[in-house]
Amino acid sequence: MAVEHYAVLNDGHRIPVIGFGTFAPEKFPKSMAEESTRVAIEAGYRHIDSAYLYGNEVEVGRAIKEKIADRTIRREDLFYTGKLWSTFHSPDLVRPALEKSLKDLQMSYLDLFLIHTSVEFKPGEDLIPVDEDGKYLYNNTDLRDTWEAMEQCKDAGLVKSIGVSNFNRRQLELILNKPGLKYKPVCNQVECHLYLNQNKLLAFCKSHDIVLVAYSVLGSSRDETFGMSKGAPVLLEDPVLKAVGEKLGRTSAQVALRHLLQKGIVVLAKSFNPTRIKQNLQVLDFQLSVEDMETLEGLNRNMRYDAMPMWADHPKYPFHDEY
Repeated sequence: MAVEHYAVLNDGHRIPVIGFGTFAPEKFPKSMAEESTRVAIEAGYRHIDSAYLYGNEVEVGRAIKEKIADRTIRREDLFYTGKLWSTFHSPDLVRPALEKSLKDLQMSYLDLFLIHTSVEFKPGEDLIPVDEDGKYLYNNTDLRDTWEAMEQCKDAGLVKSIGVSNFNRRQLELILNKPGLKYKPVCNQVECHLYLNQNKLLAFCKSHDIVLVAYSVLGSSRDETFGMSKGAPVLLEDPVLKAVGEKLGRTSAQVALRHLLQKGIVVLAKSFNPTRIKQNLQVLDFQLSVEDMETLEGLNRNMRYDAMPMWADHPKYPFHDEY
């Protein structure tokens, strides 16, 4: 099955099917995001994914500006995704949060702006606020009100497309069934990989012309930032995956990425290693057979690396539902 370089979103804009993810755990210096974004653009990535939460939009923006200045790319050739963090769900805070990101990035618009997660925290300076006993301070704005503020950002020309991230089916339906809905979410960005194939959520999204964008596609760095268990299996060392890669003369990462692309999923590949950054982009020039696809589908175990269990008591925690 051939895979196009772009997917068409339900608002008519196009998203490159392979994006470069810029998240890094706290232990890494922010300068690494700048350097790796520069390498990624030079390697040919035209889709960069970041977020306010990552704390690196200044660095990522600097790398993009430099690559525009040296004529490697034009701004209109690049697709940049930003995200609304969970302390800004209150409708009056949405646009100021977006404007802060735009200022940090030195951009006049984002290509895609997502509600980062349905879990909402108390507004304020702290990104993840806690009380004196260490208990998380939650908030509970109606997601439909947040969505209306997102729609206004699109109407103001500050973003081209709007979508969501880490939403389950019920939360997507809440938006889709909203009275007076002006724009449907163009995508739902979720964890998705060989151990968590998301087939039910994928089918639901496709039925509503919503693109599924996958993060943690190569498993995860097993950093415990978001409550990941240390004993989690290393996806790229899976013997079945490795065997398919060896047969095709491809890396495990390339096979894992190609598998998702052939299912119609947009993938975000993340690496700080220049060689792997380049390799991860080289997945449009081969294809997996029906048999290989079925073999890889068999690896699913509905296992999350990024389950965020510490927020499981939030009324809008998305992962209690099956999908």
